[in-house]
Amino acid sequence: MGRVRNKLNDLVRPFINHRNRKRLKNHDFSLIANNCNGAFILHDLGMRFNSPFVNLWIKPDDYIKILSDLQGYMDEDLTFVTEDSISYPIGLLRDVRIYFQHYDTEEEAKQKWNSRRLRLNYDNIFVLLTDKDGCTQKELESFDKLPYKNKLVFTNKFCPKLKSVFHIKGFEKQKEVGDCFAFVPNKIGVKYYDQFDYVKWFNNTL
Repeated sequence: MGRVRNKLNDLVRPFINHRNRKRLKNHDFSLIANNCNGAFILHDLGMRFNSPFVNLWIKPDDYIKILSDLQGYMDEDLTFVTEDSISYPIGLLRDVRIYFQHYDTEEEAKQKWNSRRLRLNYDNIFVLLTDKDGCTQKELESFDKLPYKNKLVFTNKFCPKLKSVFHIKGFEKQKEVGDCFAFVPNKIGVKYYDQFDYVKWFNNTL
């Protein structure tokens, strides 16, 4: 049954992506995200990565530090450190760590980072935080106060006092949001993050 469902998902998803790509009118934005959700959304939309924040993950507190001084951090030179339990490259940008989970070497990670940071459109930025990897209520509140017009948090719980939060259904029994880019088990071709109309979000600046 699992193989059949996977095949059906692979067959149906391109039609959903095609529909969303036709709806998308904003084609020059930069999406900044602290994990792979951003890269998956951009891939589904057929968009170029106009941001270095793809194929990596960043702890929520470090992510908020970067967003609090984005231009300053983007001007910093990326170096690398190691952690005993991690085999993939770990970048150090001033005082924050960037985990390049989907890169094999430091050279590859740095080359991609440097080339993509030059594409950042500071006049058309969207920022996405996923409530996981130890994200706290304090960090959710700090993110909500950041001076970005277009900011969003995916959570597995209701936070009515925070304007930027969107509750992703299906992970309520877990301690944090799961993989929002995964397919929903009881729907064909639908991913968890489809609950949020991200195309409408991106078009909102037009």
